[in-house]
Amino acid sequence: MIFGAHGDLSKRKLMPSLYRLAYERRLPSSFAIVGNSRTKLSDDAFRQTMHDAVKQFLEDSPFDEDLWNSFARNLYYVAGDLKDRELYSAIAAKLEELGQSNVLFYLSTQPSFYGPLVDCLGTSGLARPPAGAWRRIIIEKPFGHDLHSAVALNEEIHQVVPENAVYRIDHYLGKETVQNILAFRFGNGIFEPVWNRRYVNHIQITAAESIGVEGRGAYYQEAGALRDMIQNHLLQVTSTIAMEPPALFEPDAVRDERAKLLRSIHVMHPDEVAANAVAGQYRGFRQEPGVDPDSQTDTFAAVTFFIENWRWAGVPFYIRTGKKLPKRTTDIAIQFNNAPHAMFNPNHNSNPSSGEAEPNLLIVRIQPEEGISLRFLSKQPGSGMRLRPVSMDFNYGSSFGERSPTAYETLLVDAMKGDATLYTRQDMVEASWRVVQPILDDWNGRKFEFPNYDAGTWGPAESDKMLARRGHHWRNS
Repeated sequence: MIFGAHGDLSKRKLMPSLYRLAYERRLPSSFAIVGNSRTKLSDDAFRQTMHDAVKQFLEDSPFDEDLWNSFARNLYYVAGDLKDRELYSAIAAKLEELGQSNVLFYLSTQPSFYGPLVDCLGTSGLARPPAGAWRRIIIEKPFGHDLHSAVALNEEIHQVVPENAVYRIDHYLGKETVQNILAFRFGNGIFEPVWNRRYVNHIQITAAESIGVEGRGAYYQEAGALRDMIQNHLLQVTSTIAMEPPALFEPDAVRDERAKLLRSIHVMHPDEVAANAVAGQYRGFRQEPGVDPDSQTDTFAAVTFFIENWRWAGVPFYIRTGKKLPKRTTDIAIQFNNAPHAMFNPNHNSNPSSGEAEPNLLIVRIQPEEGISLRFLSKQPGSGMRLRPVSMDFNYGSSFGERSPTAYETLLVDAMKGDATLYTRQDMVEASWRVVQPILDDWNGRKFEFPNYDAGTWGPAESDKMLARRGHHWRNS
């Protein structure tokens, strides 16, 4: 049951993912998809709208008209306003007509509707499963606007449904490479012994976009880069990179370790924010439709985090994200310490542009091409001991020779199965808000001289200075 089925997320991600699951025969024959929005549509009109959307946005897959016709017979539509109690009676009647008792409610709506919508599901009885069945709710980000609103939303939702029926979706956790971090770390004996402060110098996590706000100026002005990316996606990636090994690979054990890691991140004091968090805004953002000409919204954010535990004490985690950067890329770069004794001539194993020894790097590429690279020094052919950096590369596409499922395909199937491993839990959401709240408070109380970076550059100069104070620099700036 998709609330907001006529919206962008449903057209671009949800319906193409469900179609692909049907293509791979991963949906039961008795499934039904019921869409809702305020737009008045018949079932057939809804099917045609979704047909056009799936055909346009389906990724790396053929579109089969015969399969679509079979798939579309299971699509239905119920129009109505989310605040209208009669809508929920109509939904209940439709579910009964279709003979569906197991229901996954997907809240693809404005965040302001989450609380009232769940309340209506409760008062209408839709959230209460029949005997032997289940009812689950998927909630999109952002989950709250700050720590206070996230806590309040959690309390509001738990009055209707228990925590084990709430699935807070973060599509980054559904990406194959992010999942592969767990296999890479805990399935191999070679990496885990050096995955700590004794061997790791620092870690950089970058999520760069070359595009701007793409017509979403009104939404983005209220969110900003720190809220939109770091508070959820990138802190969840951080927790996956840095968490302790779970005793078992099962949902609660994995999420317990992620939550413990997030609670271990140092919460900045107000006087620490200026040196460890940088806000930026690209030139031209204030001219975007729906954006205030004097907007103080961050379209770039870079933060230095420290994890206060035995494994990571003293290791900086540099996280940055931004719009209108030179290229679209999301990756994690783990930089290891240099060899304890430089026995070779430093001029023979250095970065020519800086004269510094090339560090060993492990790079996890999340997008656009998923894979892992290990960079180390090797002797150049010829006389003398001249070293140069080389890479060993693993690429998902060439190694497995098959299509990887999209994040939404993975996460939708997991929610249907009741596997919450890749979903965020209440304590995880609140812990990540607690980490960014001092930064938000500081930025809300300051007036920035925006814009402070040009489109096509790697953000404001203050971001580079933040790393330089500790003798580091951004890997790809």
